[in-house]
Amino acid sequence: MKSHKIEFPGSQNMNLSARIDEPDDGLSKGAVLFAHCFTCSKNLKAVGRISRVLTNHGMGVFRFDFTGLGESEGDFADTNFSSNIDDLKAAADFMNAEWASPRMLIGHSLGGAAVLQAAHQISSVEAVVTIGAPCNPEHVSRHLMDKMEQIKEQGKARVKLGGRIFTIKKQFLDDLKEQKMNKVIKNLGNPLLIFHSPVDKTVGIDNAAHIYQLAKHPKSFISLDDADHLMTNEEDARYVGSVTAAWVNRYL
Repeated sequence: MKSHKIEFPGSQNMNLSARIDEPDDGLSKGAVLFAHCFTCSKNLKAVGRISRVLTNHGMGVFRFDFTGLGESEGDFADTNFSSNIDDLKAAADFMNAEWASPRMLIGHSLGGAAVLQAAHQISSVEAVVTIGAPCNPEHVSRHLMDKMEQIKEQGKARVKLGGRIFTIKKQFLDDLKEQKMNKVIKNLGNPLLIFHSPVDKTVGIDNAAHIYQLAKHPKSFISLDDADHLMTNEEDARYVGSVTAAWVNRYL
């Protein structure tokens, strides 16, 4: 595949870093917008592996770093779930103007919850895929329990997530509480493919069951067997890419 880095203006007027992966023979199946997991980046190995499989099937992939993460500008402490959705819309606008409109959204973990929220706000979207996604973004607060009181009392706290230190502000928690996911999932209006591992220790399999029960057909669920949350096993990521390509062929 052909791959190159670009920058585009995000929702907070910061430059966000992105990578566009394209098939060597052009976009026969259209473009995909990929949302990475909480505190991760577009350069997560699993994201790159899924992208490569999709490009082999004629799809182009636009993957980017949310504000304050990876190689993007901005302060993570000033972001929240709502700003992630706004970044997704900004990415879609850039794709529309400069490359190709996104026909499919893929979101990993919290990025999965974000694409569920953003889908109805991006008119070109025809299919949605989630990977290890929580049914409610407030699920993230489980990883902040030991700092919750400090955040409420002092307005912020330094939290270790994925081996790195991040500043989490009270506005981040308040924004999570305001999200209304059940209605969004019920009214998604797009074909939905749900991937989840039954042994996922970060986001439990019950989240996938909740999303599946709420969503209307056409909807599909694929078990990722013994995969870990970040799909560190290369075969797991390639499997997600291959199944996604076969599934979405019916809709694109």
